[in-house]
Amino acid sequence: MLILVINPGSTSTKIAVYEDEQPILLRSIRHTIEELDRFPRIVDQMDFRRDLVVDELRRMGVKCRFDAIIGRGGLAKPVSGGVYEVNRQMCLDMYHAQRQHVCNLGCIIAYELASKIPGCKSYIADPVVVDEMEDVARISGSPLMPRVPVWHALNQKAVGRRFARENGQHYEDLNLIICHLGGGISIAAHRKGRAVDANNGLDGEGPFSPERAGSLPPADLIRLCYSGKYTQEELLKRIAGQAGLKAHLGTTDVQQIISNIEAGDKTAELLIDAMIYQTAKCIAAEGAVFCGDVDAILITGGMAHSEYITSRLRRRISFLAPVHIYPGEDEMQALALNALAVLRGQREAKQYV
Repeated sequence: MLILVINPGSTSTKIAVYEDEQPILLRSIRHTIEELDRFPRIVDQMDFRRDLVVDELRRMGVKCRFDAIIGRGGLAKPVSGGVYEVNRQMCLDMYHAQRQHVCNLGCIIAYELASKIPGCKSYIADPVVVDEMEDVARISGSPLMPRVPVWHALNQKAVGRRFARENGQHYEDLNLIICHLGGGISIAAHRKGRAVDANNGLDGEGPFSPERAGSLPPADLIRLCYSGKYTQEELLKRIAGQAGLKAHLGTTDVQQIISNIEAGDKTAELLIDAMIYQTAKCIAAEGAVFCGDVDAILITGGMAHSEYITSRLRRRISFLAPVHIYPGEDEMQALALNALAVLRGQREAKQYV
C-alpha cells in the first residue's frame, strides 16, 4: 500500500510517502514569512501549499499513484476519535472554521489531490478537536463557557496504542494518563480507549508551556481586557504565542533555557520548575477521574527529550502509577499507520457529517 501523508505547519509543509509501514520519502518544504504574508487568511494558502507538494513529489520522481492520502486534521467541529474519510462538508467546515490554524489545510489538500487519482481516498485521523469527554467533565462554573478539549489527540492516542502493544495489551483495555509536552501542554485521561477528560491546551487551560499561558486568574484577565492597553488580537497572543516561557524569558528554546539554568540562571530555574509543578498537578488531578485506578502515566512530546524535565516530573507523579517516557512526536508515522489500518480493514473509516 502506498500512502501520502501531508502535515501543514506554521512555516513548513511536511510530506511523507509510506510503503506499508516503511517511509520511503520524508520531506519538509519550508516557507518564508514573505511567502506566507502574501495571503490575507490561512485558507488562502491552500493552492500555494498544494502546488508545492505536487512539485516536490514530481522533483523526487514519485508518481501520484497512491492508495490513500491522509492529512492532518483541523479545528472544525468536535468529533470522536478515529479515522475519517474526507468529504466536501469537512472541507467547507475547515474553510469557515472559527479557529483559523494552518492544520485546517491538511484535509483540504488531501481531498483535492486524492480526487485526481482513481481509487484513492483521503482521510484524517484523531484531529485536535477530538471530544470524547464525559458530560460531567464538560461543566464549568459558567453556563456560557462549557469546557471544550483542544489537545494533541493524534500523538497521545498513537503513544497509548504503542505502550499497549509493547506490553502485550490493548489500548482499549487500559486506564492511561497521557501528557504531551510541546509548545503547548495537553493532558488527557484515556479510559478504555476514550479520552474522557482533556484540557484545552490551545485557548488557555492547564499548565503554562513554552508559548501558552495556561489557566489564568479570570478576574485579572477581564480587567486587562478593559484596561484599554491592548487590542483583542494582542491579548489573544498573550494566551497563545507570546505567553508562557516566551513571555517570561523571551524564548521558547527549552534546551537553551536549561543550559542557562546549569550556568546558574535562578530565574530560568524557577520558571521551568513552576511549569513542571503545574504540569504535575494537572496530571495528578486526572488520577481522580479514575479514582486512582491508573495503569500507567505516559509522557511524550518534544520536551520529553529533556531529562531535567522528565526526572523532576517523575518525582512528583510516580506515586500515582508507573511513568513511561516517549520522547518526541511522530505525527507522520501516526497518520500513515492510521491510513494503513483502514486500507487493511483493521479499522473502519468514520463518516463526517
